[in-house]
Amino acid sequence: MKELPSPTEPLSLVQLPRGGLHRRTDQADEGAGGDRSGIVVSWARHQDEVRQAQRLRHQVFAGEMGARLSGPVPGHDIDLFDDYCEHLLVRDRESDAVIGTYRVLTPEQAARVGSFYADLEFDLTRLRGLRSRMVELGRSCVHPDHRQGGVILALWGALAQFMQRNGLEIMIGCASIPMLHQGAVNARAAAGIWHQLRHRHLAPLDCQVLPRLALPVQEFDEGPGLEPPALIKGYLRLGAKLLGPPAWDPDFNTADLPMMMRTQDLPARYLRHFLVSGVGQAQCHETVTSAS
Repeated sequence: MKELPSPTEPLSLVQLPRGGLHRRTDQADEGAGGDRSGIVVSWARHQDEVRQAQRLRHQVFAGEMGARLSGPVPGHDIDLFDDYCEHLLVRDRESDAVIGTYRVLTPEQAARVGSFYADLEFDLTRLRGLRSRMVELGRSCVHPDHRQGGVILALWGALAQFMQRNGLEIMIGCASIPMLHQGAVNARAAAGIWHQLRHRHLAPLDCQVLPRLALPVQEFDEGPGLEPPALIKGYLRLGAKLLGPPAWDPDFNTADLPMMMRTQDLPARYLRHFLVSGVGQAQCHETVTSAS
């Protein structure tokens, strides 16, 4: 089994729970109709574990969303940030298959790789004073057979504990809105969702960012009754804010909304659920979509 190359583990200045890296906590995943199937949450240690997450990402992003992905390993979503990230995994306990994942880029590792992923899509100048306390979440996805809610809650629980353990306060990330409809790229729905959400969820001006390749949202009217993707709705329920209008990611066929969440803004009921009850705790040695 191949160990992850430096700097993935040795240079990541974060604290994970004490104990062996392969100790895990079993969690129950609420399935449809009350059916319960066990899930297991852990942090990747070895390259083959990261490869499993990258295969799931390719299945979801390329297979479902039509993303154009190129990389050194066919059937895998791999980019230059992966070696600098911590990779959070949820497995099906029975099959041991990875069914959910996030990757987490810490401030120290962002400095080593030279930027956050979001820097490629947005001008983050106004966030420069927050970088030392800011973690980037990305490449989140869940297998289509496990999207009833239990997997994403387990991931969020592990991320909340990660933030608390390491004294980190801010999570950022790019939350994706698919734009591929009936084989053609259509920006109208994404623009309508932005117009709908910005009235209630836009961050203060001193935290707003500008897209490098802007989606032309001004060309579209606000659509009635547009439903944001479930992941974005979940982030907003947790107190996340939009940092500005979406960027267009032509490779992933998505409109990417920049989002930020502060742990101090997390509603008390969710904080208790994630931290007190231990939902999603990942047992490892001493973690802001979706796609991007």
